[in-house]
Amino acid sequence: MSIYLNKDSKVIVQGITGGEGSKHTARMLAAGTQVVGGVNARKAGTTVTHTDASGAEVELPVFGSVAEAIEKTGADVSVAFVPPAFTKDAVVEAIDAEIGLLVIITEGVPVQDSAEFWAYAQGKKTRIIGPNCPGIITPGEALAGITPANIAGKGPIGLVSKSGTLTYQMMFELRDFGFSTAIGIGGDPIIGTTHIDALEAFEADPDTTAIVMIGEIGGDAEEKAAAYIKEHVTKPVVGYVAGFTAPEGKTMGHAGAIVSDGAGTAQGKKEALEAAGVKVGKTPSETAELMREILKGL
Repeated sequence: MSIYLNKDSKVIVQGITGGEGSKHTARMLAAGTQVVGGVNARKAGTTVTHTDASGAEVELPVFGSVAEAIEKTGADVSVAFVPPAFTKDAVVEAIDAEIGLLVIITEGVPVQDSAEFWAYAQGKKTRIIGPNCPGIITPGEALAGITPANIAGKGPIGLVSKSGTLTYQMMFELRDFGFSTAIGIGGDPIIGTTHIDALEAFEADPDTTAIVMIGEIGGDAEEKAAAYIKEHVTKPVVGYVAGFTAPEGKTMGHAGAIVSDGAGTAQGKKEALEAAGVKVGKTPSETAELMREILKGL
């Protein structure tokens, strides 16, 4: 009842000994995730101690490389908490080690670096989520990232979102129904997993009944997703586009949220989605209400 991540996923943390890596390793363990170790070349051979979901103390080994971590633990997911300057090297290392899923939390990764590692990943075995994202959560099973695990439980809704905070809000708004998987794909101009990738996976997942898609101004990802939904998605989709009040030509928050010459506007995205049969809310709460009505009618 999930996409990309489940209770059997074995997770390592690149940057496990850093402040953010350590804090969120603890939270992932508390969410029930099978965190099996971490990577820091300078601290290879040491261990870090945390508490798991049952309250038991766990000692996690720190490895010198992703390849070694996979060999010793059988890990199939990595979460990268690595400073922007070192993110590209960490990503290439994970791709070379053939980790199945790589979640890049880091904000502020240079776009050229993202372009290079995205190109490097093509045709290889690693699915990338991010960068600059909250990651992915399958409630009650596993968390790979920084999404608070106590917002919502298991249920029939699949959620894909460009925005971290709107991911959390939507999960909270629809906590009475719950989620199969919620995935924050990040708002940078170049990202790994897209809306379309997640829509395809949710369409194929037998336990996802309906899908919430959250986009934002800038670029044409939402328009492309609308075209994909029209052709390939049979499940009901509701949408929300952040940025209706954004002034044209101004960069808003996310690096990818740039609107120019009328392209990439919230209104344009809303119209494209509605033309594909997607109900679009004007606010997150209205979007949640649209989903509630759909689920009650199923």
